[in-house]
Amino acid sequence: MNFAISDHQNSKRVRVIKLKESDLERLVFPFKKHTILSLEYKPFSRFSLAKSLDEVFENKLSKTLNEILNDRKTGTAIIEPEINNKKFNKDFLVKLSTGLAYLIGNPNFDSMTGKYYARFHVKHQDSSDSYLRKAYTNLDLHTDGTYVKEKTDWLIMTKMEENNVSGGESVILHLDDWEHLNDLSNDPIGQQNFTWGSPKSKNVEYKVEHPVFSTDKNGKPIISYIDQFPEPKNMQQGLFLQKLSDALEESKNKISFPLPVGSTIFSNNYFWLHGRKAFKEHSGLSRELLRIRGTFFH
Repeated sequence: MNFAISDHQNSKRVRVIKLKESDLERLVFPFKKHTILSLEYKPFSRFSLAKSLDEVFENKLSKTLNEILNDRKTGTAIIEPEINNKKFNKDFLVKLSTGLAYLIGNPNFDSMTGKYYARFHVKHQDSSDSYLRKAYTNLDLHTDGTYVKEKTDWLIMTKMEENNVSGGESVILHLDDWEHLNDLSNDPIGQQNFTWGSPKSKNVEYKVEHPVFSTDKNGKPIISYIDQFPEPKNMQQGLFLQKLSDALEESKNKISFPLPVGSTIFSNNYFWLHGRKAFKEHSGLSRELLRIRGTFFH
């Protein structure tokens, strides 16, 4: 195996995979075959890209990622490439993130951008309609895909670039480490159907219904939740959501850490929640992120 893998300094549940610059150099040529446009327009080209990535790592990267993402004891990998070389620009990071995704499964269509991925900025000034781009507000713990019909098994988030940034650390929480899991996952209200909508920027016209908590094939609780999108039908549901939000944000078992530029968080979306701390104010603040979310191959 020609990549290093270790436990994250803040949690043994999180595995860190370091990709060496010498191995990334071997990807420059096969990646050149695929333009960003061809990846967007020709889905089969993404599989070819992923195969090239896996071959550089002796076909062991796909196996390792699948083991981590599907193991409830872990479920999150952070991929840290050595990208000091100028050859490793933002297009390279899009391709690397695409390759990682297609070693695991099929990405969902992202309605926000009309592509299989989304790129967006967090900046000093913002007029958007969701917390996603609110730099000076905490992005509270949540899962992705709460408001769409498609399943969302996993999530990739890659930090493409940042300038004048202080704060904004990533925050994640494993469901099994949450102090209030038994209490709230067993509450009958949490197992009721909630209505989930989304702001206009998401470009999703319909609403969906599903509970906050359900169970996986082993009978263990899984969660689908974000604070901004549920539309409670009555007092019971509204108060349950407030209790849930408070219990998540007050958890002492949240993991907080800065994500290096160029790095990717790859998480199981059923038992990991993710968020972000607020940034410190700066007129030149800018961070660009790439998001891919999808389903496992079956």
